[in-house]
Amino acid sequence: MTFEHGARKFRTLFISDVHLGARGCQADQLLSFLRYNDADTIYLVGDIVDGWQLKSGWYWPQDHNDVVQKLLRKGRKGSRIIYLPGNHDEFLRDYYGTHFGGIEVVETAVHKAADGRRYLIVHGDVFDMVVKHARWLALLGDTAYDLAILINRYFNAIRRRLGFSYWSLSQWAKHKVKNAVNYIGAFEETLAAEARRYQVDGVICGHIHHAVMHDTFGIRYMNCGDWVESCTALAEHDDGSFEIIRWADRDEVLPPLPDDEDEQDAAVDEDAEIAA
Repeated sequence: MTFEHGARKFRTLFISDVHLGARGCQADQLLSFLRYNDADTIYLVGDIVDGWQLKSGWYWPQDHNDVVQKLLRKGRKGSRIIYLPGNHDEFLRDYYGTHFGGIEVVETAVHKAADGRRYLIVHGDVFDMVVKHARWLALLGDTAYDLAILINRYFNAIRRRLGFSYWSLSQWAKHKVKNAVNYIGAFEETLAAEARRYQVDGVICGHIHHAVMHDTFGIRYMNCGDWVESCTALAEHDDGSFEIIRWADRDEVLPPLPDDEDEQDAAVDEDAEIAA
């Protein structure tokens, strides 16, 4: 991961499961990522805002608002931004076909990569039987997940003081607990089958907070991951190749940007408000 001029430009970025409005959201990491990475097109692949958490108690600190403002500024600067709502931001599903500040809200999309391959883009919750048929169980599981994230946060604070790197309890469980492994495998296989039904070359999704790329089921499956634990995004290069960016795992010091673009953008916004 190199930053020759302070920032990298991709053909396309795919971001999912940010969960703005939830205490577990690592908005500071995402804001840093958005400052140092840009793209012609940015897909927001669901659960960007956590409506479930906001219903139970309002939580919206400044860095969550800064993420929204940063995305809107990227849109104003020319990036095409496409939002596919998930189950946590399902309230936006009433607005398919509309625009919010230049952000397009759609149900599904088919992305044509630079090499001509086509990829179905969906959040993925409609293929999750727990979410689809047992919403109460999904809500219960969501509460348990939030508790695990909270415990993990304190656990890692201790690890940092002892000089150890970040360790994720839930990511470990997803790889080690048999039921979790089986669930992920079944989810991936179902999404691969849906991609075949669309007669495309692959599928790009989110939902299960498990960033990965593989061809296990005879078709390319790519998951963006999340910004609660892994802080990952999917990026397409100009030649149509893809990579998973693991932002929290970077081992280099970020160089200063050529200028403080956020301050410049804020000044432009202020001038626009005054002119209006």
